Amino acid sequence: MSQIEKISGVKVFGGWQNQYQHESSSLNCSMKFSVYLPPAYEQQQPVGVLYWLSGLTCTDENFVTKAGAQRIASELGIILVIPDTSPRGDEVPNDDAYDLGQGAGFYLNATQPPWDKHYHMYDYIVNELPSLIKTNFNVRDKAAIAGHSMGGHGALVIGLANQMHYTSVSAFAPIVNPCECDWGKKAFSHYLGDDQSAWQQYDACHLMQQQQGILTIPMLVDQGLADNFYESQKLTKPLEEMCKQVGYPAQFAYHEGYDHSYFFISSFIEQHLRFHHRYLTA
Repeated sequence: MSQIEKISGVKVFGGWQNQYQHESSSLNCSMKFSVYLPPAYEQQQPVGVLYWLSGLTCTDENFVTKAGAQRIASELGIILVIPDTSPRGDEVPNDDAYDLGQGAGFYLNATQPPWDKHYHMYDYIVNELPSLIKTNFNVRDKAAIAGHSMGGHGALVIGLANQMHYTSVSAFAPIVNPCECDWGKKAFSHYLGDDQSAWQQYDACHLMQQQQGILTIPMLVDQGLADNFYESQKLTKPLEEMCKQVGYPAQFAYHEGYDHSYFFISSFIEQHLRFHHRYLTA
């Protein structure tokens, strides 16, 4: 499990943007992931890590090339770890639609065939990938986690359910109530079956309600108001309403004119990295 192979590397802002591959035991396939190592990494002191989870149709390369995160990560001394969004390969089940199958893993553990052999992205993100990172890189014990859209859903669910592992969680335009939106209903019914009670463990709104009183992880969420999916997929707002209901002091910000794209992410990624740095270094 600890064997990784470096595929590529390029120097940027004094650090190194690398890509690796390995054989995943959680996903039963070969996986790629990207890591940005800031200049501080060469000082041989444990460095804080931010895991970034991307959205539908993305690979590990979208955030690397479009978010512009390396400049601030270099300044703050944060390692960025960017996994793929699903298992990949000829043997991995797929679908012609963009919102199911490869590129659409939804960061859950599938229980229904044919998806159940490979689609265990929850275990991969929570257990296998952090183990690889800790084995192969000099990092601190706790990490931060963030994501966009489907990846925002993954970051929120994983952060809320595993608070002992993460210092903080943030999201851009996240799917916060997948049990009640079209993207989530389609994915969950295929991956998890028709028993909707099994869906709730992967729904940030349900987790927030279930864990009220024991939530301590700091949370930041940004949402563009020109996002085509804001209303149709019920992004962000239901979670803000649930936070108010349970008295959880998460930070929400809404931005006029911004859409669902990486132009939005790149506009506010600095604030998210500084937010996480505050807790990674506390």
